[in-house]
Amino acid sequence: MRIIAGEAKGRKLKSIKGTATRPTLDRVKEAIFNIIGFYLPVASGLDLFAGFGNLGLEALSRGAERFIFVEKDYRNVKIIKENIELCGFGERTLVKKEDVFHFLNHTGEDFNLILMDPPYGRDLANRAVELILKRGLLSRDGLIVVEHRDTDKMREFPELEVIKTRNYGDTSVTIYHAGGGDKYGNKSSLSR
Repeated sequence: MRIIAGEAKGRKLKSIKGTATRPTLDRVKEAIFNIIGFYLPVASGLDLFAGFGNLGLEALSRGAERFIFVEKDYRNVKIIKENIELCGFGERTLVKKEDVFHFLNHTGEDFNLILMDPPYGRDLANRAVELILKRGLLSRDGLIVVEHRDTDKMREFPELEVIKTRNYGDTSVTIYHAGGGDKYGNKSSLSR
């Protein structure tokens, strides 16, 4: 597990072997950031079910100004903090050790980019997207990137446009775009 591009390119990240946490594979992470790359940098990002912080740290390396990492497993939180220090991103991050749904119900911020890689098979991603929309936590032209098992189907939401769904073995990635056009005022430019 490493940072692929940007200011911390090549930096190896820590993880914990033998846990239920699945780090995003480098090839999947690279594919995600190739799709959303033009959209970076963003002002504020959120890494839900953060695991070891792999996705949010990649976004920070590619120029995101600030990221919040939400993870409830105390061992993973410790690793996220160590990875943040390894990359030198301490000033641009906040790590919250809490349940994702508790965080979403209590935060008052909105975000340009929301990344999530929840545990498979429990419909957590659909529930999280629904709550994000209900609470107005995604900015007008924001993106939500969901990594999920290929058999876990992501729903369509009237407020969002599905701009990409890609499969990588038994892993799928679904990317949603909030209506209202991209940061250049173009509708659906990501899906081209």
